[in-house]
Amino acid sequence: MGLRELKKEKTRLALLDAALDLFLEQGYDSTTVDQIAGAVDVSPRTFFRYFTSKDHLVHWYHDQGEETMLEALAAGAPGEPPFASMTRAVRALLRDMKGATPADTERFLKLRRLMEANPQLADHAIGRSIETERRLVGAIAALRGVDPVTDPLSHLIVTFAMAAMRVGFECPAHQEGLQEMVRRIEETLQLVERSLRPGWDA
Repeated sequence: MGLRELKKEKTRLALLDAALDLFLEQGYDSTTVDQIAGAVDVSPRTFFRYFTSKDHLVHWYHDQGEETMLEALAAGAPGEPPFASMTRAVRALLRDMKGATPADTERFLKLRRLMEANPQLADHAIGRSIETERRLVGAIAALRGVDPVTDPLSHLIVTFAMAAMRVGFECPAHQEGLQEMVRRIEETLQLVERSLRPGWDA
């Protein structure tokens, strides 16, 4: 990153940190954009340069993960089997998670606590996950040269891979932490890969 990009990233993370602390201290609904901006000593207008809303801020990491997977799918080699493309995309996200700093991990765990305390945010996250899977299905269908609306296999390929992620994310975040989630997702992904091989028996 250049100096300008580094400064922007520093401001974005400062807004995330301030928002998460305020959400957990005084409640999501009670926290305003003005308060978040004020905690970082920037204007609300500056806040909206980075996030379109409080909801966007909460789901920003999800959006980044979706972008990582779609970019990985777009960078695949010609002729790569579609399920291999999908698992490679998931592993691209896992590499990012493995490289998380202690500050990244703390933000992630705060987000988990925030979701647990606010069912409406968790519901929104489920909706965002459905949208992400739809986009991934579109990308897989494009690789296969089929219509995502009428092709069930593209949906199954994405569903199998994303199910492995859901199993990992369901582990107790407060007790096990981010890297344990990464380990569980990788193990579950390997289990899915083995279970699809002919003649495999658990």
